[in-house]
Amino acid sequence: MAEAPPRTSLFQRFLNLIERVGNILPNPATLFAGLALVIVLLSAWLGSAGVAVVHPANGQAIAIVNLFTIDGLHRMLVNVVPNFVGFPPLGTVLTTLIGIAVAERTGLIAALLRLIVLAAPRRLLAPIVIFGGIMSHSGGDVGYVLMIPLGAAIFHTVGRHPMAGLAAAFAGVSGGFSANLLLGTIDPLLAGITQASAAVVKPGVVVHPTANYYFLVVATFLLVAVGTWVTERIVEPRLGAYTGDAPREELAPLTALEQRGLWWSLTAVLAVAAVVLAGVLPKDGFLLDPKNPTFLGSYFMRGMIFFIFLAGLMAGLGYGLGARTIRNDHDVIRGMDASMATMASYIVMAFFAAQFLAYFNWSNLGTVLAIKGAEGIKSLGLQDSPVLLMVALVLLTAFVNLVIGSASAKWTLMAPIFVPMFMLLG
Repeated sequence: MAEAPPRTSLFQRFLNLIERVGNILPNPATLFAGLALVIVLLSAWLGSAGVAVVHPANGQAIAIVNLFTIDGLHRMLVNVVPNFVGFPPLGTVLTTLIGIAVAERTGLIAALLRLIVLAAPRRLLAPIVIFGGIMSHSGGDVGYVLMIPLGAAIFHTVGRHPMAGLAAAFAGVSGGFSANLLLGTIDPLLAGITQASAAVVKPGVVVHPTANYYFLVVATFLLVAVGTWVTERIVEPRLGAYTGDAPREELAPLTALEQRGLWWSLTAVLAVAAVVLAGVLPKDGFLLDPKNPTFLGSYFMRGMIFFIFLAGLMAGLGYGLGARTIRNDHDVIRGMDASMATMASYIVMAFFAAQFLAYFNWSNLGTVLAIKGAEGIKSLGLQDSPVLLMVALVLLTAFVNLVIGSASAKWTLMAPIFVPMFMLLG
């Protein structure tokens, strides 16, 4: 009699369901195109029904605007390009990536990761690999290409199971996505989406890319600690000793040229930092605004996108010239071109996301949902428990993570509802 197949656990069945749902979801660009159409139809239904709310801040009545009209059609037709060009994250992401692309393409980020790993004692290998994966986000998605196979190779080199190294690197790169000690390309992107959403309640509000910085710094160390514990106490014991026959390859030390490139890169970054400090520290610093002579009100903070671009560009140029990985301006521009090519799918998604966000704002659906949601939270008494509210939002985001992988797509969907809602709750 044949043995019955082993029963799948409830947790595994749940993961299988999530995988099936994720696989049938359309491309993010298609998703936003469909949602834009849904917004138009929803505005027609709710607008015809006379749905309206009273803004708690100014007492103004806000009604749903029907976009399914001749006037609505005209508005959508003439604003296709302005919506796209004015999509807040688009310019910030492309600008910062142009600078950071130079650091990536010249080999600076790869050399830094190797330097960190080579200097690490064996007992600190797991946290160093995880930390390297987290820090790799400063260069965009380079960690997925570089750090994950590097983690497996590093563990294998010292006699540990390469799959454990791969898992540790993946935990840092993917599980620690966006956490960092430095600002990365994702920070101005999300800040732009947040700013556009906050403007529904407070027009003219400015959200800096540094808005999440303190949270991300603490999250970096927490994720390293948790990832290390999981790697060494759960993953490696389950894998056991490595019995494969793949030959070990020694991790090559940095060459003299690579070391010189790192020193030149450090010098370039220090030069940029010196210019910034000279502009913000003196009372009459050239980066201070005379009307608001504070650091947060400085042109450094308001021009943070440019300084991220400049730091990446100068660090990459310093390394490339020192390590001789660039010989002329054509090498630099080719690196920028290559990184822009990787953004093609994002630009396509941004086009449709921009139309969705514009329709959402024009229809007043975001404001109405925010006010109704805030009223619902107040009726439950949850506004008195900010921690509970945050935990609820984190859990909701964690669930959405299972089916929508893109951070920008996820936040473009959630921010127009939750940012105004939380602002209205104070």
